[in-house]
Amino acid sequence: MDNKFFTFIKPYLSFIDNGHLYRKPFSWLYILLAIINLILPIFIFYQAVVNKIFDAQAKFIIVFLLVWIIIAFASWVSFQLWWDRKSKVISTAVESDEFVATPVFSHFIQTLGEWLGTWIGIVGFGTALLTTIILGGEGNSLSAQLGLDFMGTGFLSIVLMPIFGFLIIVAARFLAEQFRALASIANNTKKK
Repeated sequence: MDNKFFTFIKPYLSFIDNGHLYRKPFSWLYILLAIINLILPIFIFYQAVVNKIFDAQAKFIIVFLLVWIIIAFASWVSFQLWWDRKSKVISTAVESDEFVATPVFSHFIQTLGEWLGTWIGIVGFGTALLTTIILGGEGNSLSAQLGLDFMGTGFLSIVLMPIFGFLIIVAARFLAEQFRALASIANNTKKK
């Protein structure tokens, strides 16, 4: 049964089995997410213009511009995170491994947690700090206009946002390491 009629699909099956089918598309996803992070500040600025933020009182405009700078910084950090991880996801599994999808997916979980935790830590802290100091009780309306109303304002938010960001990074890393450990044990057991 080694004729071409029964074996012409072997290269495709090898492509699936050695993990290339999983690693390469995930690196493309990382590139897409990196680019989205670059575009995000432009979109937020556009939304602010559409929502007539520049028709508001001067203090709202000042806080918006400062928060926008924080968002632009967080987006640049996020771009670099996804861009750096795109090359690392390709090396998550070895061709001889039987379990190749789990390490790739766990790498995505880890990177997603790093991104979300970093974003919440930077933007959440900066937004809460600026809106609380400059706008006081009126800060919630600016946060709502920016779509960041889930972050809140006030001293509690200033303290909690970096803590939440840190906990998200740690939890995602822990979960990803558990998946990788399980795949590593399975791969090493299979080789013996």
